Amino acid sequence: MSDSQNYVPPAVWVWDAENGGAWASVNRPISGATRQEELPRGKHPLQLYSLATPNGQKVTIMLEELLALGISEAEYDAHLIRIGEGDQFTSGFVEVNPNSKIPALFDTDTGSRVFESGAILLYLAEKFGQFLPASGPERTEVLNWLFWLQGSAPYLGGGFGHFYAYAPEKFEYPINRFAMEVKRQLHLLDTRLGETRYLGGDTYSIADMATWPWYGNLVRGEAYNAGEFLQVQEYKNVLRWANEIRARPAVERGRMVNRMNGPLSEQLHERHDASDFDLRTQDKIAPKL
Repeated sequence: MSDSQNYVPPAVWVWDAENGGAWASVNRPISGATRQEELPRGKHPLQLYSLATPNGQKVTIMLEELLALGISEAEYDAHLIRIGEGDQFTSGFVEVNPNSKIPALFDTDTGSRVFESGAILLYLAEKFGQFLPASGPERTEVLNWLFWLQGSAPYLGGGFGHFYAYAPEKFEYPINRFAMEVKRQLHLLDTRLGETRYLGGDTYSIADMATWPWYGNLVRGEAYNAGEFLQVQEYKNVLRWANEIRARPAVERGRMVNRMNGPLSEQLHERHDASDFDLRTQDKIAPKL
């Protein structure tokens, strides 16, 4: 990698497959499948293909919250997609999400593929009539914050998180640039959550489910090991909100699904039935594929 002080962009960019740090092996400048492989199908109408990154956690939290309300139609199969091994580039996955990013959902009841985590949350909220007001200013406010998250989280993950935690070399400018933006975002959230209990108002919604896996995990010290660096204890309202949501049983379950890191007691690599949480034998924690 060139020294950042001396780097001059070439007239024509050329892909360097070795440049990219932790994710160099799966990053590439083209889309589409790299191998032919069908996706597995489970017994439920909702088939989720995911990994418990913050974007993946959004959807499993939503599904577990729906089930906690007694909505049995929200039962789902969660299949593990190992993004570090390129599972997102199989022909089957690309059919569900041509963008080759997790999470991806296929609803066999309607024949609908749904990709992009925010779109999946909106699809499920409208399908089941939960966690999104039906109309009026309340609905608009929830959607304001849902779309805010979809636009803002890349600055935290692909921006700050990449350069602070994953880049092969650390440079002052990108870390400072994205740290400043993340702190601006946290200040915005802290201001909002000083006015209302949840992001959309007084009621828990898909805006909170979308935002918590990113910013809730960050202020709780569970993302990028950057709590001290960013002085997250300053954001008292975000911390209050983050801890309140973390205490929800459905959130506890949702963050475990398709998780491959952390203590084994917090991992459930695949989920095909609610009993999987209680019967987490070794084959369910690390199923053979």
